[in-house]
Amino acid sequence: MIRKLLACIALALTIAIPAWAQTATIFEGARLITGDGSAPIENSAFVIEGNRITAVGRRSEVRAPQGAARIDLTGKTVIPGLIDAHSHIGYMRNLTSGPQNYTRENILDHMQRFAYHGVVASMAYGSDFGELPYILRDETAKGLDPTAARFLTAGRGLAPQDEISPNNMRHSAILIRTEDDIRRAVQELKSHDIKMLKTWVDDRGGQVRKFPPTTYQAIIAEAHRNNIKVVVHATGLEDVKGLVRANVDGLAHMVSDTDDELVTLLKAHPNVFFTLALGGPRRVVSAPWINPVHPLIVETVPPEQIRRLQTRLAGTKPEDLAEARADWDKLARGIKRLSDAGVRIGVGTDGGGQQGDQFIGWTMHTELENMVTAGMMPAQVLVAATRTSAGIAGLDDLGTVAAGKSADFVVLDANPLDDITNTRRNSACHLARISARGTSAPRI
Repeated sequence: MIRKLLACIALALTIAIPAWAQTATIFEGARLITGDGSAPIENSAFVIEGNRITAVGRRSEVRAPQGAARIDLTGKTVIPGLIDAHSHIGYMRNLTSGPQNYTRENILDHMQRFAYHGVVASMAYGSDFGELPYILRDETAKGLDPTAARFLTAGRGLAPQDEISPNNMRHSAILIRTEDDIRRAVQELKSHDIKMLKTWVDDRGGQVRKFPPTTYQAIIAEAHRNNIKVVVHATGLEDVKGLVRANVDGLAHMVSDTDDELVTLLKAHPNVFFTLALGGPRRVVSAPWINPVHPLIVETVPPEQIRRLQTRLAGTKPEDLAEARADWDKLARGIKRLSDAGVRIGVGTDGGGQQGDQFIGWTMHTELENMVTAGMMPAQVLVAATRTSAGIAGLDDLGTVAAGKSADFVVLDANPLDDITNTRRNSACHLARISARGTSAPRI
């Protein structure tokens, strides 16, 4: 079966049976944004056979297989399924947070919320523990849950003593004191077929004794010897420079400041990626979707969680707001500079963790808006959220609408190249309500 169509195809309900039950289906007439950065294909056509895309092009150039069902998407815009390359799944449950919520039910609930918003996969960075994440990774990769996005994991993170606390998301991180600890940690992750590990290099405002360069250099070297990539939570400018020099693969957050030396280093290391997670710094400055509350939020977020964020934002002191604006302006300038320099930028939401304001699924759409606000073009942002994020997460079959790829796409009522907030627009029904394997409606 097709893994996930993530498309609202109300117009297609004139056919007698669902599209995914057909031997082949041709979708015709939409503006198609393939996700590879090329110009949209106007009046497009693409063919789905089984769970794969088998042909893509202009409507006049694509032949429908004999007996194929036809679905007319004239007036719609199609984009690839979105990819969240940085999350922390399973900890939040309504207003509570912590390892006690890390259950099969809660993780799958989070993944269903992602799918409902057109996010077809999400990568958890270093906060997972036990055997459950590996089981769910393999199950969702096989499509065993018809309403869930794919769950990806970096396993247990590698952390210094000060990062580990019984009630935080690093409670089960692997404690690193010696090079032997590093070797054992990497072998543990390798045994679970982990392709990218997570670690932290951040003093948390002077509250944490962070890893020194010798330690993170050893972690990166040992991981690379075992064909495992390394992504690091680090935002300090000098820390990020040191990590890039040490051949780190990626940074889980935007660096707090940017200078000529960093840009030069990143140009010399073109494979280094950033998974921007901008919700925290931006929400304080601007969150128009919370007053009034956007309909997608109403459908997918408990009312008390909505009220908590509204109360938090309404209680922001003028001096804190001014500081937040200054921080955001500096961050935005840095994002624009890195983007203009051709740095590899993906999208992460940091969702599912402990703060509770990253509404799962919805936050992907605000991240896209934040990136455009920072100065990136909508076309660049869509590539970041699809092809680039799929590459970061190691998902070769996702990220673009192209022959040979998995049949994961989203149908929109308006063009996100005109206004990036159109990724939220689907008036006939909500994103991911209808999928290739069934229908999904999140529990609130």
